[in-house]
Amino acid sequence: MTDAAAPAHVFDVDQQSFEADVLQASLTTPVLVDFWATWCEPCKTLGPMLEKLAAEYNGAFRLGKVDVDTQRELAGMFGIRSIPTVMLVKDGQVLDGFAGALPEGQLREFLSRHVQPLEAAAEPAAAEVVPETPAQAIDRLQQAIAAEPGKPDLKLDLALALMRAGQVDSAAAELAALPANLATDTRAVRLRSELDLTHALKDAPRTGELQQRVQADASDWIARDQLGVRLLLEGDAEAGLEQFLTILQKARDWNDGQAKKRLLAAFATLDDAELVGRYRRKMASLLF
Repeated sequence: MTDAAAPAHVFDVDQQSFEADVLQASLTTPVLVDFWATWCEPCKTLGPMLEKLAAEYNGAFRLGKVDVDTQRELAGMFGIRSIPTVMLVKDGQVLDGFAGALPEGQLREFLSRHVQPLEAAAEPAAAEVVPETPAQAIDRLQQAIAAEPGKPDLKLDLALALMRAGQVDSAAAELAALPANLATDTRAVRLRSELDLTHALKDAPRTGELQQRVQADASDWIARDQLGVRLLLEGDAEAGLEQFLTILQKARDWNDGQAKKRLLAAFATLDDAELVGRYRRKMASLLF
């Protein structure tokens, strides 16, 4: 149930309204999608803060609420594994997101990266928060862990910060040390997939050389696989997915079904729900 304090900017989302009220609407106004449930204690903390900020931002973004108990298919489409999970949809695509009940200061920092309060907001705009660098985030989180070593969520945050800083081995070590209850967290699953893809490029040739190898020999599956990973990590996701799909079509069992594994890892790292859905269907049509 949305808070009456912000009726103009907070709304419920279901499978039927998602296309129009979230994807299409986000072409003009960013939409923050809150996946929650009535039994979720952290949701009871996060939800009111999000609704307060929606009112304060006065239409700079809208807040869509998805009850995962009644909208299981919609939650499944986004791979929601823990709640609360929040995703920011802008220009028809998932731009950013987070899992867990962040404190208000971090919520404001998250929003400041993408939207600003409109001038007519009921509350004064918060002072601009300068996003911290990866190095600053690592230092802050290490200090927080030293002060509160019993909070495993901080260790997951540290692993993510290390990955953003390019410290791949350290990120992998922190991820491996997480307790079992966090190993399936949406952010942990994504980080594990990013690490797998990054490790696949160890000692791999540059993109140009790989493209030449594939042009010279279309069945050079090693080159095609590495090219797919490079394209994916360099930002040309669709071209990368096409390389994996070609291997799946022509040599499904190559390297113990590696093409399927690559596709699944890629799906876990991509924020473009339309692209992921399209290539999931293509993969399924080849497998079944």
